[in-house]
Amino acid sequence: MGFLVSCTKDFEDYNTDKKSAVEAPGQFLFANAQKALADVNSSTNVNINNWKLFAQYWTETTYTDEANYDVVNRNVGTILFRIYYRDILADFKEARRLVELEKADGATAEKVKANKLFMIDLMEVYTYQQLVDIFGDVPYTQALDIENISPAYDDAETIYKDLLVRAKAAVDGLDESAAGFGADDLLMGGDIAMWKKFANTLIVKLAITLSPVDAAMAKTYIEGAYAGAFAYGESASFAYLGAANSNPLYEDLVQSGRSDFVVANTIVDLMNGLEDPRRASYFDSNITDDNDNVIYVGGIYGESNTFTQFSHIAPRIQEATYAYVMLDYTELAFYLAEAAERGFGVGGDAATWYENAIKSSMDYWHVAAADVDAYLAKPEVAYATAPGDWKQKIGTQAYVAFYVRGLEGWTSFRRMDAPAFNLPPTPAESADGMVPNRHTYAIAEQTLNGVNYNAAASKIGGDRLSTKLFWDVE
Repeated sequence: MGFLVSCTKDFEDYNTDKKSAVEAPGQFLFANAQKALADVNSSTNVNINNWKLFAQYWTETTYTDEANYDVVNRNVGTILFRIYYRDILADFKEARRLVELEKADGATAEKVKANKLFMIDLMEVYTYQQLVDIFGDVPYTQALDIENISPAYDDAETIYKDLLVRAKAAVDGLDESAAGFGADDLLMGGDIAMWKKFANTLIVKLAITLSPVDAAMAKTYIEGAYAGAFAYGESASFAYLGAANSNPLYEDLVQSGRSDFVVANTIVDLMNGLEDPRRASYFDSNITDDNDNVIYVGGIYGESNTFTQFSHIAPRIQEATYAYVMLDYTELAFYLAEAAERGFGVGGDAATWYENAIKSSMDYWHVAAADVDAYLAKPEVAYATAPGDWKQKIGTQAYVAFYVRGLEGWTSFRRMDAPAFNLPPTPAESADGMVPNRHTYAIAEQTLNGVNYNAAASKIGGDRLSTKLFWDVE
């Protein structure tokens, strides 16, 4: 018997490839999920998301279904569910499991392990906020359980409040004296101090979005986080290296060899009216007037547009190495301008934060200082004289500054009801004649998770593009 056991052991040793990992290390899954998150937000592939179209930054040339809010033809909801849950959140969950299994010898190793887990948590918080802002109620507490293939949908407001708790725990728990994922952190290169700033900025973003429905909670979180958030010029950006690791926009706009998009008249007309100096950075100067002056002409949103007759997307945005901005000071400053208007203590008034946000955006797009000053002095831009109430003032400039970041631009429009958007000629029926307030759920959920899908659809007021999210009450 002993001989048989020995032979069995020897046989297993010979048939085990000790040079090949049985499972991917946690840091690789963490990095992979970061890239998947950057990719889905960067892409303008209409089979993946329609954010830059919903935000009316760009519009289509030949195939106009997506600019008319047809999200069913390509089954975009199902694709988004798959990307967010399978390609992003599942990898973060598995990275967490593997990190938790790591043996930590000594106090320093324990701190490194804890930092890794908080970093994973923050990435999950960011991802779930996007899911809620896209769909509303989504699977959360029962999500990603292999034993439960029919998860219930959680209340969106309840998810938001839990995300705030998790982000605050990360701020309190991250230890700058220890490392994290190091070079395998593709977002911040393992800089724990920057992760704490990211966490505080994310808290402000979550809380300001929550403020219309729970101002007291929002005030507490924002006042406790803003001072530790990003400073001027700081951001969390995913750097693409080019070649096999190129920004999806390069793949969509250059490598594809197609001419599917032009810039939309919604943003072009707005920026032309303001004589915004960022136009040269946002749009390609492929059109001139009779005096050979460069002009910018946007394609009519939602209609067929001849590619050569309208302004194109700027070359910088089409570069293979163009970075995806996940969260930055510009966004923070606009939120703090809003917080000031809501009476929260944020160390400055709304006008100051508003100007800081615009200056930060201008710097990112390399606008000359003199042009920035001239722009801020315009009566239609200056905070004291710009038209409309504070939501229109902040919302208009935030929308312009979020250019390329389609989900943020569309969400800002939904939150602030500014600027004015165009309606396409043949909007999808479920949009009910308006710009979408949310995205419809995955079609696959209707058959694979029907009971929970129907309960969620009924609770939010119908699985329609026109259904408003919980925070869209002002």
